Amino acid sequence: MLSEFESDSRFSREQINKNRGRVAIFIDAANLFYAALQLGIEIDYTKLLARLRFGSSLLRAFFYTGVDPNNEKQQGFLLWMRRNGYRVITKNLLELPNGAKKANLAVEIAVDLITLAPSYDTAIIVSGDGDLSSAVNAVSYRGARVEIVGLRSMSSDNLINVADLYLDLEEIKEEIAKLTVINSPTIYNFL
Repeated sequence: MLSEFESDSRFSREQINKNRGRVAIFIDAANLFYAALQLGIEIDYTKLLARLRFGSSLLRAFFYTGVDPNNEKQQGFLLWMRRNGYRVITKNLLELPNGAKKANLAVEIAVDLITLAPSYDTAIIVSGDGDLSSAVNAVSYRGARVEIVGLRSMSSDNLINVADLYLDLEEIKEEIAKLTVINSPTIYNFL
C-alpha cells in the first residue's frame, strides 16, 4: 500500500528516500521471525538493514527480542547483531502455563519510538503489532513520518491505517533473504 505521495509516478524511489531525512529503525524480532517462517525464508540481517535504510541517513537500528540467557547460540547471534549495526534490546522470555515462551516488547518499542522522535525524521517499524498504533500516532503528531514493514496477513489494520507508508515483506523477500547454497555435483580433479 503506497501513500499518495509515493504512488505519484513523478517521484522515483530515490527521491522519496531522499525526503525521508534521518531514519530510526525499530524491529520487533518475534514478529519478523514469524513473518519469515510464513514467507519460507531466512532473513539476512545485513541485507535487511541496507534495504530498510536504502541510502537514508541512519540514526540507529533497534532490534527487540526475547532471550533465553542459557541459549548460547542465541547469545552468539545477538553478539553478531550488536557488532553489525544493531542496538539489541532484550527481555527475558517468560514461560506461559501451556509451556510456550514469550516476551512482549511492544512497550519498549513504543517508549523508544516516542522518546527518540525529536532525533529522527522517519521511523521505520518492522512489526504488525496493533499495540504500537498509539505510539505511531504520537510520533506522527510530533511531525515524524512513520513507515510500517510487515507481512500483510500478520499486520493490524489499525497500525497500517496510522502509518504514512506500509511495505509488505512479501514484496521485498528476495532482497532480504539469505542465499541458499544448492548442493552442486562433486567436481573431480583429473590432474
